[in-house]
Amino acid sequence: MYDVFGLGNALVDTEVAVEDSFLKQQQITKGHMTLIDSKRMAELAAALSDQPMSQCSGGSAANTIYATQGFGLTTGYTCKVAQDEVGDFFIQDLSKAGIDVNATARSQQGRSGQCFIMVSADAERTMTTDLGISSQLSPSDVPTDALRNSKVYYVEGYLSSSEPSTEAAIFCREVAEEHGVNVSVSLSDPSMVEFFREPLEQILGNGVGQIFCNEEEALAWAKTDRLDIAINHLRDIAPEIYITLGKHGSVAVTSHAQHRAEGFSAQAIDTTGAGDIYAGGVLAARLQGAEPVQAARFANFCAAHIVTLKGARLGNIAAYQQLQKSFPG
Repeated sequence: MYDVFGLGNALVDTEVAVEDSFLKQQQITKGHMTLIDSKRMAELAAALSDQPMSQCSGGSAANTIYATQGFGLTTGYTCKVAQDEVGDFFIQDLSKAGIDVNATARSQQGRSGQCFIMVSADAERTMTTDLGISSQLSPSDVPTDALRNSKVYYVEGYLSSSEPSTEAAIFCREVAEEHGVNVSVSLSDPSMVEFFREPLEQILGNGVGQIFCNEEEALAWAKTDRLDIAINHLRDIAPEIYITLGKHGSVAVTSHAQHRAEGFSAQAIDTTGAGDIYAGGVLAARLQGAEPVQAARFANFCAAHIVTLKGARLGNIAAYQQLQKSFPG
């Protein structure tokens, strides 16, 4: 039995510092995630070859699951990688942290997914992603017994960009609903809301237990410039909603109340992974007995810490444990 069963892309992140002029020159939308093919990925790699880079396993839901594991939960992650060095790196990283990975994760075909994370001087991150074989994640990859015996099913909205992955996400929601497993969904990125709304709606079905998003995603979902209107739209989908507001903290919304959780002061150098660790913080705190606004406050604390570091994750599981212990409450 897992506390949290995660479903998402398996990506290895390559992080590099860039100027805004580079993004304009490459016609890449700053602050968003853009899906690209392997040819385009190779072009960007060549254009950035003279810049220092760092590499770690990533993927939005994987980052969240890693955080929840670090905060004391038991977790499993279902994904798809190729039998290559990138895929081996990803699987070994999660397994070392104590996260169970589905037995069918490795495919004999294709290449593993990769993501370039380009960080601007203002700490904003811009991502270009080649999903590779990760886009072929399907219902047949899901360990159904593990899912139906879990407490929470967590899925990233990024899966809406692929038909097989969307089918896997829908299958998991249906299994979760049948067996009383709480369903938690992250909208992931404004581009998912804008360009893949229909499959994202299919992932959400007739409603889920929790939604995670940032302010821009919430506004895009409701097609408005007013957060109060966006919140009312999202309340029709989930009884529990968490909307991040950057340095201003976040909003925890329930079916009968709305609470603002103030942010923590931080000198941000890289916002990569802030939303991922936020979701992990909320999931861990809620399953450990915290009320929504208390969980949001803890998650704000975690997000404020991660943005002071480079990369989407802390160095190891022990670092999450230390962060949890240092929370002022």
